[in-house]
Amino acid sequence: MEGSLFDPSTLAGLREAFARWRSRHLAPDHDRRTTAAGIPVEPVYGPADVADLDYGRDLGLPGEPPFTRGVYPTMYRQRAWTMRPLAGYGTPEDTNDRLRYLLRQGATGLNITFDYPTLRGYDSDAPEARAEAGLGGVAIDCLDDVARLFAGIPLDRVSVSLVTCNPGMAMIAMAMYLATARRAGVSYDRLAGTCQNDFLMECAITTAPEPLAPRASFRLSCDTVEYCLRHLPRWNPISFVGYNLEEAGATAVQEAGLVFAHARAVLRELERRGLGVDQVAPRLSFFFSAGNDFFEHVAKYRAARRMWCRMMREEFGAQDPRAWALRFHVQTSGVALTAQQPEVNIVRSAYHALAAVLGGAQSLHVSAHDEALGLPTEETITLALRTQQVLLGETNVTATVDPLGGGYYVERLTDEVEARAWEFVRSVEAQGGIVAATERGWVHAELARSAFEYQMGVKEGRIEVVGVNRFVGPDQPRRVFVQPPAAPRQSERLRAWREARDRDAVKRALDRLEAVLRARGNAFPAVLVAVEAGATLGEVHRRFRETLGVWAMPLLRG
Repeated sequence: MEGSLFDPSTLAGLREAFARWRSRHLAPDHDRRTTAAGIPVEPVYGPADVADLDYGRDLGLPGEPPFTRGVYPTMYRQRAWTMRPLAGYGTPEDTNDRLRYLLRQGATGLNITFDYPTLRGYDSDAPEARAEAGLGGVAIDCLDDVARLFAGIPLDRVSVSLVTCNPGMAMIAMAMYLATARRAGVSYDRLAGTCQNDFLMECAITTAPEPLAPRASFRLSCDTVEYCLRHLPRWNPISFVGYNLEEAGATAVQEAGLVFAHARAVLRELERRGLGVDQVAPRLSFFFSAGNDFFEHVAKYRAARRMWCRMMREEFGAQDPRAWALRFHVQTSGVALTAQQPEVNIVRSAYHALAAVLGGAQSLHVSAHDEALGLPTEETITLALRTQQVLLGETNVTATVDPLGGGYYVERLTDEVEARAWEFVRSVEAQGGIVAATERGWVHAELARSAFEYQMGVKEGRIEVVGVNRFVGPDQPRRVFVQPPAAPRQSERLRAWREARDRDAVKRALDRLEAVLRARGNAFPAVLVAVEAGATLGEVHRRFRETLGVWAMPLLRG
């Protein structure tokens, strides 16, 4: 199946024909266009633009290396993507109501987001947390909170994703989840899902206040990965988060480059711990964004699968075909949504979702159109879920695998994204790897530069945003979701929880955790013991900060 698809003499004639077409129809100063990542886009593409394409090497068949056309042989004809809406606000009971509502509406997976204090490792009654407890995500403080969060939800039958998790918080939340499952009589081998557990979320995205240092955060991340690989056969213990990088300013090329540089570092660390690539790689997952540049995002997903396959086979020597196949979740862009004329966001998110599906995503969250104003209402999140259901059931885009495959533009753009993403990976490695690049502030500077260039493009009108700098209309009042206050309820529960527990057992468990951290052992088992003894999330995370130290982002240092 290897070899060029085009005859050299035919290509020569086509090049001449395209040159004549350009001379007739394009002025010397015709407008030069690029993708959002700055990749030049020609007015028309043809066979000569993909003359170097080798079908077996670069495309192959779906479900076969290099997986450019999809990780499963028949893709959505037999296996639909998981519809995994994002939910989280207020107390665990508030979010539980929303989760069960979404399952009734046809969601096929759950996506839990946590409030900012929880993400940063603070209990809801801490001075740093009271103003934001339950805002933008669910507040989780102790083991009983997780039991309330999943009350009535069959953990052995529903795939759960614990999202926006920094490694320290991810370890604690994951331990509480496992303890909750054990209480409910659900064995570890029946649990399916993912936790983000990405150190870049702590050290390059949501950096304040008091983040752990990159090396400490990376270490805890790998501790959780190692524990899950050894004990949870159906769990994906890390999701390399490109989505939040894109929200912070990354282009499609930077998004792919950073997640692969990160994945490479995790594989090397787990190999040092005695876990081979064929044991690790099949359990790693990725989380990408879908934004406005439709074809560039389709090309990004296709290029990412090919990059992963080549990295696994050529660099790491993986032998298991499951290790070669990259699986990923997509969330439609939040940063692309506008507070002005928010109904237009319905159209934006639908096109984003279409790009994810045509690019071969394994699961999908479609952002609700009012998310630029606040958390979605039941009506708007239902409409976002219905967008997926219409896409799956009515458009017929799932009838054939990789329907855009073979398109001259798509294949050329896939090659371009891959080549530039590899170059970005090499740039990260030149900094000493992803951890060192983060410590030095290199990652932050790259994201800041891209974010600034985009914002200036919008401000100057070079990047068109309907309702913002084009087709601007008068503002109208909108109904915004009002979150119930969570801090008083959570604080009262925390008081009762602390009074009822065995304080000596909690102290012994936390002291044991500190000893493990200082000895550089795997902290996960000690955290599991601590939360089962009654330690709160804030108490466990305080030991992380006190023992491992906190970090100031380079760009914020005086």
